[in-house]
Amino acid sequence: MLRYSLGLLATGLIFLSSCRDFVEPNIPYATFDTGAYLRTIAKTSTTFNFFDLANSKFALTLEAVDIEDGKTVQTVEVRVRHRRLIPGVGLKYTPTNDVLVKTLQASDFTPNPDSRFLRASFDVSGTAAIAAVGLTAADIAGGDVFEFRLVLNDKFGRSFSTNNVTSNVAGAPFYASPFQYPVSVICPVASTFAVGSYTLKQTEGGEDPFFGNPTRFVEENVTLKTVASNSTRRQFTVQYLGGVFGGRPFTFELSCGNVLKPKESAGVGCSADPISWVSDNANLSTYNPADDKVIVINFTDDIDDSCGITAPMQFTLTKN
Repeated sequence: MLRYSLGLLATGLIFLSSCRDFVEPNIPYATFDTGAYLRTIAKTSTTFNFFDLANSKFALTLEAVDIEDGKTVQTVEVRVRHRRLIPGVGLKYTPTNDVLVKTLQASDFTPNPDSRFLRASFDVSGTAAIAAVGLTAADIAGGDVFEFRLVLNDKFGRSFSTNNVTSNVAGAPFYASPFQYPVSVICPVASTFAVGSYTLKQTEGGEDPFFGNPTRFVEENVTLKTVASNSTRRQFTVQYLGGVFGGRPFTFELSCGNVLKPKESAGVGCSADPISWVSDNANLSTYNPADDKVIVINFTDDIDDSCGITAPMQFTLTKN
């Protein structure tokens, strides 16, 4: 069943790739036949440094795509709210609804040499974001997140944002228009920390439910590498389900003392949704910033119940 699903997934990806050259801006929204979206051209800065909030920035370059090559854009609102995960309680938002922190005008979108669509670059300082949500620098903790949301208003009186964009436009690499960007407050770690050769052991999580192996992930030596453009993320590859599905990327983040597992696909599944791995925020492991000999990662396997094998898991990585 897993092999069959993987084949279907690969076929779908090939189909999407073959259609890219023919896409025009008549993207289906909830109520519009011809709309507009903001393609993400560059994520110049998408983290705030906990140790230097005053000089931290959220910065993007956007491309306005519409039937008039970007000329229907009237304004783009940049809105923000702050969130914090409180263990045992859940997420706390400040304020409950996002607030305006910056507005781009039509004149901010200008021609560029790479496409026919107009582009704009902007940034929002950490100081401005903190003030907009009614907090001070003293209120911010490592691991907090600022949720930035864009609202595109056009000259016809229409608005486009997270509430009416389709999943394809928001998530597909070609469109790259999520309208929402999480900016984490990070505690940077040295580029030499938690990199190199480690022995990987699955220390919790049980056996392989399909092929009879004693664990779902193969015990092996792996190589941890820094993820490009992100000083706190590390990545290695795993052999899943006894190695039947090998070389799967596995990413984790060192977040101000906590080890986080961003949601990541295994590339296989038993339904339309692939098997995914992600942190359980109620059961995060921690790390010692002064010692990278052992890294423990707690996460959930098959979080979306694609194959009915959802289970808490734990990796222990021991430096060689």
